[in-house]
Amino acid sequence: MTISHLVTHSGGFHADELLSTVILSCLYPDAELVRTRDKSWITPAEGRIIYDVGGEFDAGAGIFDHHQRPNPLRPNGQPYSSFGLIWAEFGRDYLRAQAVPEKDLEQVHAAFDEDFVRPVDLLDNGAVDTAEAGPLFAGLTLPVLLESLKPVFDDRSEGADDTAFHAALTVARAIVEARIRHKAAKLRAADVVFTAIKDAGTGRVLELPMGMPFRGAVERAGADHLLFVVHPRNSDWALTTIRTGDDTFETRADLPAAWAGLTDAALEQASGVEGAKFCHNARFLAIADSRDAILKLAELAVAEVVE
Repeated sequence: MTISHLVTHSGGFHADELLSTVILSCLYPDAELVRTRDKSWITPAEGRIIYDVGGEFDAGAGIFDHHQRPNPLRPNGQPYSSFGLIWAEFGRDYLRAQAVPEKDLEQVHAAFDEDFVRPVDLLDNGAVDTAEAGPLFAGLTLPVLLESLKPVFDDRSEGADDTAFHAALTVARAIVEARIRHKAAKLRAADVVFTAIKDAGTGRVLELPMGMPFRGAVERAGADHLLFVVHPRNSDWALTTIRTGDDTFETRADLPAAWAGLTDAALEQASGVEGAKFCHNARFLAIADSRDAILKLAELAVAEVVE
């Protein structure tokens, strides 16, 4: 069936229908977006997909609302927003359109659903409070930021809501596409990291051919013996620590305290390594001008930890 219209509600917008539009407009670029509450438009009909409005959820009929009772729930009992419903139905096709390899499709789909779509669902339904992010970050959640692009309360100019929606859509599209690219890239990187882990054997330092996501693959490989990672970085080489989790700055081992905040000659003197250029004050990153120099720094860092 040819989709000629994408239909959602008019007026102020929220993250769920905005992000749903990102998915659907990619799959149906020639479809007209209609923002309305007109009953004739929000009733299922051939050639249209209706979402976040209409009071029904029936994927076969092309309507994806979540405001009705009973509302659609995930298998774990948590509520869907329109974004979650759209992602469940169209997400895999969207990933194919974004050139995600078929072998990675299910993993990327599930990962994006878990850490991107589901939080939007929960926030939209009031199942969690943005205050759970803490007072400093409550205003920086994705839904809050996207909804800050709505017109201010006293902007009564004609078409203000629609103009703001389309402007916000550009931002939302860039965010979704970037998140998908990075999730797919992590899976590509994992293959490289697994090979490097085998090459490292029982050594404490993992050498990679370039900077790339590595922590997840290191954990999946069970490479608990690894303490540091080295890789080329433009014309220099980098030595980095391995964080113990995504939501922490704690590492398996820090770089030596004597190096913290030093650069160039001062770092060379403190480490005894010619070509040492920089060590971050937080001791998670060091830079040297050659592979030999960075490996010497790594060897010294390991020796301080395992002594």
